[in-house]
Formats: sequence, structure tokens, C-alpha cells
Amino acid sequence: MYLVTMFGNLLIILVITSDTRLHTPMYFFLVNLSFIDTCFSCTIVPKVLVNLQTRHHTISYTGCLMQMYFFMALALLDDFLLAVMAYDRYVAICLPLHYTTIMSPQLCLLLVTTSWLCAHLLAFSLTLLMSQFSFCASHSIPHFFCDLLPLLKLTCSDTHVFQVMMFAEAALSGVVPLTCVLISYGHIICTILRIPSSGGKYKVFSTCGSHLTVVTLFYGAVFLVYFQPSSSYSADTGMVASVVYTMVTPMLNPFIYSLRNRDMKGALWRLLDWGK
Repeated sequence: MYLVTMFGNLLIILVITSDTRLHTPMYFFLVNLSFIDTCFSCTIVPKVLVNLQTRHHTISYTGCLMQMYFFMALALLDDFLLAVMAYDRYVAICLPLHYTTIMSPQLCLLLVTTSWLCAHLLAFSLTLLMSQFSFCASHSIPHFFCDLLPLLKLTCSDTHVFQVMMFAEAALSGVVPLTCVLISYGHIICTILRIPSSGGKYKVFSTCGSHLTVVTLFYGAVFLVYFQPSSSYSADTGMVASVVYTMVTPMLNPFIYSLRNRDMKGALWRLLDWGK
């Protein structure tokens, strides 16, 4: 799964950046999504593979905090970027005549830059709070990486402020982007229903269905883990749900967002022909 994730996402980045026909807002966001998914997998999976191979299941305190920080930052980036991509599709399908005006290069860069800044700011604030805690219980983390809730179970400090802040950030970075996604696709579906051509309807519904599948997998797993008090957290449920959004979703994204796309396939064949 890790090799497929890395190969698929890096191939998307190579294909899009090497083909000028794909230098459009939609593919600009796809490049960012693939880069984020590549970094996301590298934050967690290599350490898991080393642990499984060596049976030496340890991580330093600093390494644990760094892993938690990058995991949160990249997961939040995924949240924001899914919303940005949904908005881009809304403008392309519902406001096609204004697409080039609305989705200008300046706006695209602003949306991506804002997403990066917000994600790292939110992740840094929680990591800074976590670094102030004392861990006087067992130092055995019941998880395959340094996630928030398993670490909270090990601390003997007062975590009330942290949990309030965590739920607030979850609402900001989860509910708000998901609402934007649902509203965008709601408008898209309403627009498609007015198209007389059944072939056109099927094509766009198929694309929207694929996108919404990834959104459902990602947000469903995230909500299952984080939208609950730490006292009711289940390690088994948390690990199963975490596998979905840390390993399965990044692996599926290249297929769902790009490799089923006719323009991407054409660019891939042109790249292979150029290589010969």
C-alpha cells in the first residue's frame, strides 16, 4: 500500500508538472493533494514498517511530538484542500462562463497558501500544549503512531483546556470544510439535473460520486476518532479508523482523482512516448 501510494502520487505530480495542457486550477490543486498525501504517508508508514520488521517498538519523546505535529498539519491540509477542490468544481460546472475570471492564478495560490498556514498554525498550537504535559502513567502508546487521543490517555496533567481546544479546532477544520464540500456538490447536482443529456449527467455524477467516496471515507474515519471525549476513546476502534485515513485514502486518491481522468491518461501516454 505504501509503495502504491508513493508511486501513484509522485507519478501524478510528474505528469501534471511536465504537461503544460494540465496547468489549470484543478490540476494545480491535484498536485498539492498528491504532494500532501505523499508527505502524509511518509510521516507515519515508514516508522510502522520499521517497527514491524525490527520488532523494536520505540520512539523518542521529540520524535513523537514531531510525528504528531506533521500528522496533524497534513491531515488538516487534506481537510482544507478537499473543500477548495470542491469549490473549484462548483465554479467550473455551475459558473462555467466565469471560471477563468473567478479561479485566477492569484486566487488559487491564495487558497492553497491560506490552507497551509492555517493547518500548520492549528497543528503547532496543539503540539505546543501537548509538550507542556507530564506523562507519569505507562509510556506504552496503544497505537501505531503518536496520535492525540492515545497520548492524552497517558498524561497525568489536566487536559480540559486541551480537549476544548481540540474540539474547537476539529469543528473549524472538519465541519466547516465538510460543509463547503456538501454545499458545493449540492449545487453541482442541482445543475446536472437540469442537463437534458443523459450521457453528460452520468459523466459528472460518476466523477462526483468518486470524489464524495473519498470525502466520506476520510471524514467518517476522522469523526469516528476525534469527535468523542478522550474518556470513551477505544484503542481498537481508533486504530482501525486511523488506517483508513492514513493509508487507504492516500492510496485511493491517485485512482479516484486522476487516473480515471481522460486528460490525465492522455498526459501520461504523452510522457511515456516522450521518454522513448
